[in-house]
Amino acid sequence: MDRHALGVDIYTIAGQLARMELTLRFFATFRDAVGEKERTHTVDADATVGDVLADLETTYDGLDGHLLAEDGTAVRQQLSVLKNGRDITHMAGPDTELENGDVVSVFPPVAGGRVDHCR
Repeated sequence: MDRHALGVDIYTIAGQLARMELTLRFFATFRDAVGEKERTHTVDADATVGDVLADLETTYDGLDGHLLAEDGTAVRQQLSVLKNGRDITHMAGPDTELENGDVVSVFPPVAGGRVDHCR
């Protein structure tokens, strides 16, 4: 039988099932680098947080080298990445698996200033 006989391309459907849609949220300088505070991102069904961060580094010049450690196996120190509000350091780090509809939030390192104590 022709794969188009029913008006449905089974290979297209299978490809769509093997993909998932995420919401990515960016804060502070990362928001500036991306140009928006939130965007939808489509990835393979077996993608991890590390895969998404690698995609972002190659897509946005302003993020290149700022998300993953040089060897690509860890998230840069002091960077906060959340999956559905949970810090991925308390999960599987960059190997944290994703599911369709997940929200990944990316926060740059935060540096503090002087704190004056009340007297």
